[in-house]
Amino acid sequence: MVKRHNHYERAFESYLREHRIAYVAVNEQRRTLVTRGSLKSLDFIVSPCDSVSLLIDIKGRRFPSGERHKQYWRNWSTRDDLQSMSQWQDKLGVGSCSLLVFAFDIVGEKSPLAAEQLYSFREHRYAFLAIRLADYIQFSRPLSAKWQTLAMPTRLFREAAFPFHDLLGATSQPA
Repeated sequence: MVKRHNHYERAFESYLREHRIAYVAVNEQRRTLVTRGSLKSLDFIVSPCDSVSLLIDIKGRRFPSGERHKQYWRNWSTRDDLQSMSQWQDKLGVGSCSLLVFAFDIVGEKSPLAAEQLYSFREHRYAFLAIRLADYIQFSRPLSAKWQTLAMPTRLFREAAFPFHDLLGATSQPA
């Protein structure tokens, strides 16, 4: 395992290991240099079957977020994340698919997934929801010009996102 300080990424990596899914955890300390600048590193390259490589960027969020005003389905990302993921997919070709995986740390009574679909890791419960990069780019809207962030409207995000486990099919069983 890569030493990670991000509990969302550690939980996802534990999930992959427990389900015996082939993956590479990417060292994110340095950006990859390309002809016109640099690319943000992916978090994981996951291969649930022989025919596809999933290029994954983990987006950790609390569910709900906020202290006084509870906010559900927070799904923001940065423009740099989206551009880098898109370029990685182009570079790695037709056998790859870029995904944003929102790792929701469930801190309240509500959850985006049924209780049996949650993953427990170090006294936290996580819901892993994936969305194809192409769908996210198509439906996201600017959130903050200053921070270069975008987000999808909640209704569209809920329609387009799906449990990450759905990509694994019958090939994955917990160890």
